[in-house]
Amino acid sequence: MSLLKTLKELPSDPGVYQYFDKEGRLLYIGKAKSLKNRVKSYFRLQPKLHPAPGLTPRIHRMITETAKMEYLIVESEHDALILENSLIKQLKPKYNILLRDDKTYPYLYIDLSQPFPRFEITRKVVKGRQIKYFGPFSTSAKALSDALYDLFPLVQKKGSLKGKKACLFHQIGKCLAPCEGKVSSEEYHRIVLEAIDTLQHRGRLIKRLEEKMQHLAEQLLFEEASRIRDQIETIRKSEILSEVDLARIEDFDIFAVAIEGERACGVRLFIRGGKITSSSHTIVKSDTGFEKQELYEALLLEYYRQPLPYIPKQILLYDEVEDLSLLEEIVSRYATHSVAIKIPKIGEKRRLTELAFKNAQEILRLDASRSGDSILKELKKTFGLQKTPYIIETFDNSHLQGSARVGAMVRWEEEWKKGDYRHYNLEAKDEYAQMREMLTRRCERFDLLPPPDLMVIDGGETLLKLARKIVKQYGVSVDIIAIAKEKRDHKAHRAKGGAKDLIHTAYETFRLPERDRRLQFIQKMRDEAHRFAISFHRRQKRKTDQKSMLLQKRGIGPATVKKLLQYFETFENIEQASFDEIAAVAGKRAAEALKKS
Repeated sequence: MSLLKTLKELPSDPGVYQYFDKEGRLLYIGKAKSLKNRVKSYFRLQPKLHPAPGLTPRIHRMITETAKMEYLIVESEHDALILENSLIKQLKPKYNILLRDDKTYPYLYIDLSQPFPRFEITRKVVKGRQIKYFGPFSTSAKALSDALYDLFPLVQKKGSLKGKKACLFHQIGKCLAPCEGKVSSEEYHRIVLEAIDTLQHRGRLIKRLEEKMQHLAEQLLFEEASRIRDQIETIRKSEILSEVDLARIEDFDIFAVAIEGERACGVRLFIRGGKITSSSHTIVKSDTGFEKQELYEALLLEYYRQPLPYIPKQILLYDEVEDLSLLEEIVSRYATHSVAIKIPKIGEKRRLTELAFKNAQEILRLDASRSGDSILKELKKTFGLQKTPYIIETFDNSHLQGSARVGAMVRWEEEWKKGDYRHYNLEAKDEYAQMREMLTRRCERFDLLPPPDLMVIDGGETLLKLARKIVKQYGVSVDIIAIAKEKRDHKAHRAKGGAKDLIHTAYETFRLPERDRRLQFIQKMRDEAHRFAISFHRRQKRKTDQKSMLLQKRGIGPATVKKLLQYFETFENIEQASFDEIAAVAGKRAAEALKKS
């Protein structure tokens, strides 16, 4: 169906719409209370189809590229917003904003219903009658926890109370030994309340730590003193440490967005008890620019959709935002209580939103001064990529004579994101089928870990075509390139001690000089994937060798073990096979050795 015909037949229902370019690549995903009204606002149908006047340059460019659209009807505007957010993460359209940082932040908590409670770190809701939370803390939760146990004689370890005898912590003066009844619950709780008060006044906490550091230094305990010094530095480096004290004791979260060219920053301030307890930020980069409305929606949805230990009843924003009532409804559902979202105009709360905005601007300024994006821009221009590859995933596989077949994926975003690395145990036996299996499994998890801007395949043109085909099947428009050794007569050409690396794109093969930094950058991606694959392969090979040795100890020779593995493929399948199945493959003697009790 043509774009014009689709536009004329749009329903008035709420839903999600998708724009595609003439190549079928996904450009944008949007939500609408009324598909008919929302989508038509982007276009003028007469005298011929063209972008509507008054659009921002970014949206005008997007509509100019649009050649086709599709839509999904949903029950409500609420459902449309949730579906839009989910699809953006999975499909990563060119003109949508996808936040890089959606992690939860740790809290300190203490269960005051316990006779001798301890401070613990959590990222989840903890069940209990008198749980008190502190945070969230973006960088200093561990340092704050350690500081409290250094300054106050609390129960130092979870298992300490289970013992009936005072441990080393009591001997060195760090615990009052409630396990031996040397302190009452009432006296212990008074110490806990003092610790809570100190935690809530960051300046007071740092002063006490400095006094302790000085005391340790005077006693020539320099190692302990340096540890306290590091704690102080970590606490001080929390992004915004302010002694702002509101007239009223209130809890609320603050969000502010700053935009500078192709970069944007969203800052969160967490106000607890009328004071700023911590902050965090997210930097987003995009070739196509930003809309503040989308940024605020993404920030709020990404943060509050997680199971948070605590959500305040009030959220403050620096900028005016549409659909506040809808956002309030969604956040309130996650909070299980009513949440109001407001844009203060005057007073102390306005000053705090301005503080958040100024910090967002400062973070962008600092990021620009240390940004290494120039090489990424060069890659985009050289290889004809759709987007600047701020996030890159590289894929490689490894095996030894067909055994311990494994695959590896590494992820880079200004640095190696080792928490996002993935390894795969592969069933397929040849390189082509292994890559197909690995990429298919990766694409099936785009909902959990969004796709990158660029995929790098360790292989030649054949594997590149395979990767492009698989990714397209999942409706994702991701740039893909491959790096492989130059081949002659189907073998890697070894000239002057080494084969040259070629970079294959969908339209061209590049033979870049060995010292070209673009080639070296892609080689660095490939080498890290290869290292990760090899290290995982070695671990799996050791496991395989150990299992093989166990079979041999049961009277099965190496040749028989190999024959069994060739037929059953895994040791688990051998163990589960029946006597007759094993006998048919390796003879009755082997079956008796394996199946004897």
